[in-house]
Amino acid sequence: MIDLYYWPTPNGNKASIMLEECGLSYNTVAVNIGRGEQFSAEFLRISPNNRIPAIVDHEASISLFESGAILAYLAEKTGKFMPEELHARYEVMQWLFWQMGNLGPMAGQLSHFVNYAPEPVPYAQQRYENEYDRLLGVMNTRLEDREYLAGDYSIADIASFPWVMSYKRLGADLDKFSKLRRWFDAIKARPAVQRGADLGSDWHRPDLTDEEARKVLFGQNAASIAAAAKER
Repeated sequence: MIDLYYWPTPNGNKASIMLEECGLSYNTVAVNIGRGEQFSAEFLRISPNNRIPAIVDHEASISLFESGAILAYLAEKTGKFMPEELHARYEVMQWLFWQMGNLGPMAGQLSHFVNYAPEPVPYAQQRYENEYDRLLGVMNTRLEDREYLAGDYSIADIASFPWVMSYKRLGADLDKFSKLRRWFDAIKARPAVQRGADLGSDWHRPDLTDEEARKVLFGQNAASIAAAAKER
């Protein structure tokens, strides 16, 4: 059995979708990030970066944080969604790292300034709108002559899909990217993706008009992390 420490966010969805795609049994442990549960002693032992998702695979006696590492581990554990041949394997790996270093961080920053900033910051919003648009364009170009990012459906697609799934909340128009739209619709139609993306969809989300929740989500620094570590 695998414990999935989870909250319904794009990074959380990567892990839940992968577990569903692999057909693995798992137990969901909710980590309410609006209430600060990511700073609990139990969770920090597993995820020292105080971010979800994280997993504990009791069969292998291993715990992992960082969604990219989780995807790679589950792919190796099951032999799914990661090719063994050298060139094909690193084709997948480079697009996985592309998502981790580009699509996720840029979309995350855009989401903050579009949906959560207490007041408009036009320069920042425009900066991240442009970068998110550029990255969607990179994907669209990549998909011109292939069905998925690295050829066959892989962890590169599973990693990227949740950060495209939120395109409406980010003010993007997916229909101007015809190849990306085709890719998105094909993945969205997969039953395992639907199950993974729906996990926790009925949970109570943080009330970001609540100043305490905003402080928990957006007010952390080195001192607060050090204080949480002392309580472990």
